[in-house]
Amino acid sequence: MVYTRIASPIRFSWIFRAYVLAVSCACAQDAGPATVPNANPAGSSAGAPNSTSPKTDKRVFGILPNYRSTDASLPFQPIRTREKWIIAAKDSFDWPLLFVAGGLAGLGQLTDQNPSLGQGIKGYGNRYMRSYADLAMGNLLTEGLLPSLFRQDPRYFRRGTGGFWSRVAYATSRIFVTKTDSGRNRFNSSEVLGNSIAVGISNAYYPDMRKASDNVGKLTFQLANDAFSNVLKEFWPDIKNRLPSRNKRNRASHPSD
Repeated sequence: MVYTRIASPIRFSWIFRAYVLAVSCACAQDAGPATVPNANPAGSSAGAPNSTSPKTDKRVFGILPNYRSTDASLPFQPIRTREKWIIAAKDSFDWPLLFVAGGLAGLGQLTDQNPSLGQGIKGYGNRYMRSYADLAMGNLLTEGLLPSLFRQDPRYFRRGTGGFWSRVAYATSRIFVTKTDSGRNRFNSSEVLGNSIAVGISNAYYPDMRKASDNVGKLTFQLANDAFSNVLKEFWPDIKNRLPSRNKRNRASHPSD
């Protein structure tokens, strides 16, 4: 996604929190449900897993794309290469990325990161195009191309049970552990190598950030960002059930005697 010069843990934390604010600022809108990707095909029997399988929102907080989440408790069913590319395309070209890229470009302009890109409207435009390229390229590599080549599953398998910190640890660990198309757990080379390739490509259009330390910072930021995204997806159903709008609808549909 968007890469920033990380000179200290304080700067890393500030930039990361600003990103979180950018992707969740319009959070109250409720999105329609979508069936999970590993549901059985149409025509399965009434007793098959998909007849009672839970559904997941297309968006976390009504804005953050959530096309690749599914339930880890369901029987594993692999997805085809075409479906991997559909997930990658949806995550790469969904409308929220336009606003996320704009917010991150503004952050880069405000802090004058990559000063050779300039200031003013031209500088913002330069940063905006690069920010969006970072977002789309990272998704296409880690969710489409490399999972297809390595026969790995790009979906996030939400656990949904256990203590808070155990679920945080599980969600965070998924950037290093993924399932293969056969359902076995393997090192998530699609995530790590895909982001590493994206970092290398970004050197072509970030002339001020080509040092080895800069590249390590870029990769660290991207992996941390993806880990945080997994945490959001893990806890979003719990958060949604506590939103005032959801509680009002529940009371309306189940009035007290």
